[in-house]
Amino acid sequence: MTTQMKKTAARHGFKTGESIVYPAHGVGQIVTIEEQEVAGMKLELFVIDFEKDKMRLKVPVAKAVSIGMRKLSETDFVDRALKVVQGKARVKRTMWSRRAQEYDAKINSGDLISIAEVVRDLFRAENQPEQSYSERQLYEQALDRMAREIAAVNKMSETEAVRLVETHLAKSPRRSKATDEDDQEEAA
Repeated sequence: MTTQMKKTAARHGFKTGESIVYPAHGVGQIVTIEEQEVAGMKLELFVIDFEKDKMRLKVPVAKAVSIGMRKLSETDFVDRALKVVQGKARVKRTMWSRRAQEYDAKINSGDLISIAEVVRDLFRAENQPEQSYSERQLYEQALDRMAREIAAVNKMSETEAVRLVETHLAKSPRRSKATDEDDQEEAA
């Protein structure tokens, strides 16, 4: 197996040094595009680093689009995702194992809106019942994925991005019920 660095730094609209979203792992950065010989065939590969996970992934250039690798979302799409988070939670009345599978599929879809739906549906305010361990794990995974992309798009730290998402979660109608009731009592 031989490795050879490519001189051109762009393939299928992706460039070296660019941040991308890989569905199963979230935000990564294309470090280089290299050519390797595998089983006698030459193969062009994107080399993607996921710094937070301390992971390097090599993705065949020809397969990148078909597996769902995409550029970072535009800022207006991020704003739409933050609006989704503010919405009313839609929790199906199915068994938890089935819902957990659906949430996991949404998180690994790489779609920011789907991830935002998981964050919205699994969020628990302090005055709400406790989450199960698996609910909390899925919520944190979705929040982390969403915050990483928002941080990359808005050029902010992940901590700031998490705060931004949590601020939008707090604006949700079901979470501000208590404050609305207080306001109505004061008005009376």
